[in-house]
Amino acid sequence: MSGEKSGVTAALETVLQEGEVPAHVAVIMDGNGRWARRRGLPRWEGHRAGMTAVRETIEGAVEAGVAHLTLYAFSDENWFRPSMEVEALMTLLQEYVRSQREALVGHGVRVTVFGDRLRLPEEARQAISELEASTEGGTVLEVHLAISYGSRAELAGVARTLAQRCLEGELAPEEIDAELFAAELLTRDWPDPDLLVRTSGEQRISNFLLWQLAYAELFVTDVLWPDFTRGHFFGALVDYRRRERRFGLVKT
Repeated sequence: MSGEKSGVTAALETVLQEGEVPAHVAVIMDGNGRWARRRGLPRWEGHRAGMTAVRETIEGAVEAGVAHLTLYAFSDENWFRPSMEVEALMTLLQEYVRSQREALVGHGVRVTVFGDRLRLPEEARQAISELEASTEGGTVLEVHLAISYGSRAELAGVARTLAQRCLEGELAPEEIDAELFAAELLTRDWPDPDLLVRTSGEQRISNFLLWQLAYAELFVTDVLWPDFTRGHFFGALVDYRRRERRFGLVKT
């Protein structure tokens, strides 16, 4: 254990000493089901175990000086999972709020949630509202939870909004550009991710922040989400440091 701890400390020191930390890290938290299956446990136990990884990642982001952390907690496709698993996920969301709210406030974390809240049970919506209200004063790290979220639905919503503005004469079609479009996104109040981390080895984006990830660096690890620690998070930040970000430009 002491060796593992010293390794994590060394990784954090490397993060803090070498170069620029990404301002915004997005994470696709994948592998809960496989983690549970390998242990002969129901899937919801994997989701429960994943709550520890959420805490580790948030605390790691605070220690590393990351400004924004977006976590893909529940996609709009997840509603099609077995009802028992969905109910367990909603219960775990409420449990997370109750158990972690005080710690989040103590770390100076502000939590915001984006996605289709109307599909959530009333108890889950109330828990989210309470979490946002209690952490509103956080200034150290902003954590954005994507819940009941799908990027295609988000983009379609932006298109409808802009089309309606055109119909009402407020906007001409030729005035629509990337900046105007981005101003209607659910994520318009914070910068696009610099780094996307995906666990479990899957190499796909899964309908997550399709517009916002246009120039993000990608980091994929085989580690299943419940086993993901702040040491793994620091490792992703160190790897990010080795990248030369071009943004589509040719550099000489």
